[in-house]
Amino acid sequence: MGILSGNPKNQPLHYGEVFGIWSSLAGSKGMIAGYQTMANHTGDRDLKKLIEDLIRTMKQENEEIEELLKNNGIALPPSPPERAKAALEQIPSGARFNDPEISAAISRDIAQGLVACSQIIAQCIREDIAMMYGQIHMSKAQFGARLLRLNKDKGWLIPPPLHNQNFE
Repeated sequence: MGILSGNPKNQPLHYGEVFGIWSSLAGSKGMIAGYQTMANHTGDRDLKKLIEDLIRTMKQENEEIEELLKNNGIALPPSPPERAKAALEQIPSGARFNDPEISAAISRDIAQGLVACSQIIAQCIREDIAMMYGQIHMSKAQFGARLLRLNKDKGWLIPPPLHNQNFE
């Protein structure tokens, strides 16, 4: 049996795993603060519900990641403060993010998060961490599909030029 056999939770993390996990947590904490702000700016109920669900899911995932880092003696990245709730009407119209902009920003973040999770999974030697990020990846993919449907239903999706080729 090699040094990396047995219970993966008893195995050390390598530097790549530490950096990936720590960076994903730092990024997630920042995005939560941004999404709390975006929730104040959105007027669409469906988008607001998606943002609230996303924040709740990310907070749950962050708790699991924080526990992993603490158990391995790794200091946690700082957390930005929770954002205050504001009424949409209190935000001047010229200073507001509009709903399609918010949706596009979250779509971009989800796409980047899928890539980041895949990278962490690919560099893992601990199966428990690979599985955890596999679950986070799946959750992000589900939010991405949900957001894609919302973008289509609301008319917010701006497709690139479409290629129509006649096959005869």
